[in-house]
Amino acid sequence: MLQFERISERHRLGFIGLGHLGSRIARRLLAAGFPMTVYNRESDKTKELAALGAEVALTPATLAASVDVVLSCLADGVAVEDVYLGAGGVLHHARPGTRIIELSTVAPETSRSLYHEGRQLGISVLDVAVSGSTPAAEAGTLTLLAGGERPAFDTAGEVFGAIAKQWFYMGPSGSGVAMKLVVNTLLGLSIQSVAEAVALGSTLGLRRDLLFDVLAKTAVVSPVQAAKLASAKAYEYAPQFPIRLMLKDFGLALSAAARADLSLPATQAAALVNAAEFRSGGEEDFSAVIRRMEQAAGMEPALSQLS
Repeated sequence: MLQFERISERHRLGFIGLGHLGSRIARRLLAAGFPMTVYNRESDKTKELAALGAEVALTPATLAASVDVVLSCLADGVAVEDVYLGAGGVLHHARPGTRIIELSTVAPETSRSLYHEGRQLGISVLDVAVSGSTPAAEAGTLTLLAGGERPAFDTAGEVFGAIAKQWFYMGPSGSGVAMKLVVNTLLGLSIQSVAEAVALGSTLGLRRDLLFDVLAKTAVVSPVQAAKLASAKAYEYAPQFPIRLMLKDFGLALSAAARADLSLPATQAAALVNAAEFRSGGEEDFSAVIRRMEQAAGMEPALSQLS
């Protein structure tokens, strides 16, 4: 059985993937005092962290060989498999005893495959899915959902505490990302429901500003929904959680359901709206489905009216 010591500031962290969430998580860990080496496929994204004191690795392999703990926040399962399992990947170059905290949202099967490959090499792997968008990452108030070996989870508290307000052990490998798919299915459906409610209110002749303001203050609207309503009221859809990632998560959830012969009709319908909005182009927040439904109701103004 692998042995686990508490991760502390005397351990060097390696961080791979400096996108919307990853860059903010890495910055908080660096600010918390952890020595850090970073890698990103697009090297320009490493400059800010290098200026704050992080070392920059040229490849995942060189990063893995020089750190005690590897964290990664990658776009999808293909990226995770490439970074970890390829010939130049992390698992083939990390030392036995290295700890991996994988933060990406991928299929549970991908997480379990990585866990078993790592275990054969004496490397522990936790799937620690992240719930929360970029403002939560900046504030260190994320929620973490973990799968893997309980002792590895229990000794990672200092890392978790630097980036999150709460963290939960969900069970064996794959359980963390499984819970994330549950959470994001509900999140995507909840914003689609808001979009449809707004569209209905528009067709019933309600004044737009009152519709948005009053709906946000009702008991049926969650804080997340209220925040998205406030942004949508101002036609603001900067990507806190890009729609491409929500579409990916819908796909993972629907694939898992299909394998279990489970029908998710509302999820399937919401995914279709997400896909249509994604195809319209642009890197926007997943809440842009509110605008899409407003357009369907004939109430969303042309861009020329917003300038």
